[in-house]
Amino acid sequence: MTAIEQLTRIVSGAKRIVFFGGAGVSTESGIPDFRSVDGLYHQKFDYPPEEILSHTFFIRKPEEFYRFYREKMLCLTAKPNKAHLTLAKWEKEGRLLSVITQNIDGLHQAAGSRRVHELHGSVLRNHCMKCGKAFGVEKIAESEGVPTCDCGGVIKPDVVLYEEPLPEDTVMSALDDIRSADVLIVAGTSLTVYPAASYIRYFGGNKMVLINRDATPYDKLADLVIHEKVGEVLSAVDQAL
Repeated sequence: MTAIEQLTRIVSGAKRIVFFGGAGVSTESGIPDFRSVDGLYHQKFDYPPEEILSHTFFIRKPEEFYRFYREKMLCLTAKPNKAHLTLAKWEKEGRLLSVITQNIDGLHQAAGSRRVHELHGSVLRNHCMKCGKAFGVEKIAESEGVPTCDCGGVIKPDVVLYEEPLPEDTVMSALDDIRSADVLIVAGTSLTVYPAASYIRYFGGNKMVLINRDATPYDKLADLVIHEKVGEVLSAVDQAL
């Protein structure tokens, strides 16, 4: 039995699937990841991306932060791919309970997914650090230098930077879904970013499936491991159902 056939059997028999995804889910939409050979962490910048995307750097050098952020983090022309679309379809069909994502691009919602736990926030939401006023992503994309509010406050993206905690309510909701799932599909993530990577240990259901281009530290814990593109795998399974 092929891996696709095995996953098709798992999905067809599941009642509460939870999908946990990382950057590899969006690379098929043209959004670069961080840790692969051609990812952002292997490109040359004046400062390491990990430093630029830290809370300290944002506060100390906001203009440098926004120069990098606009160029590398805003991919506003990207469209949902086969993975996003298949997951939204499965949710509508009642197969999928929710999506838990480490991505900040909003593509799951663009595809039609309704229950999405965004562990690292979203580039689509921004707020004034002084008065709290909310802004869409256009405010960031169309401004120059450091974007500011009418009140004079600096506008900050609602994304979790290094040194910042994950949103507690989002984490708790995500963990509740992982605990209640009978199938957990983990895809497009190296499972090396903590604490998010550790959340899959809360799963106590029937089957855990890992879909990732490269091996991960958790492969040995999975019931099925597939080293292929996420979108190709999910769409093939959907066609076979």
